Amino acid sequence: MATDPTASAPRPLADGIESREARLDEVEELLPLMRAYCDFYEASPPDAGLREMARALITDPDQGFFLIAVEAEVAVGFATVHWKWSSLRGARIGYLEDIFVAPEARGRGIADGLIEASAERCRERGMPAMEWLTAPDNHRAHAVYDRTGAVRKTFVEYDLKL
Repeated sequence: MATDPTASAPRPLADGIESREARLDEVEELLPLMRAYCDFYEASPPDAGLREMARALITDPDQGFFLIAVEAEVAVGFATVHWKWSSLRGARIGYLEDIFVAPEARGRGIADGLIEASAERCRERGMPAMEWLTAPDNHRAHAVYDRTGAVRKTFVEYDLKL
């Protein structure tokens, strides 16, 4: 397993909640949260694919990272970030692929904290930006993202099934 020199110690997010990097032995515990995220977006990838993605982000810092929000030893949210090249920036950037907080834990600043913790990891790697997208009708997420200081873009996303 590769070691990421920028891996950070647990970081407080909200009262009694901290963020830290996920561990391999937590993948099965995280699967219901990942599945709930997929259900929200009406997607149904195979569990094997979700496990593979989680394991890759946990073990290979050259691909990205997998942060979890933990309360009383239980994961209540997560964020996954991978690296991508941006020709518009002439640099590698962080791409916040997924962010999810369990419904019972929402409204406590966890998503805000996961975004800041993710951005901090990107800054530590010298990246000039972190980008992400969300559904146009996900107004709750828009409110969180607007609070972080992120700026909405005008690009339209396309998806070509292969």
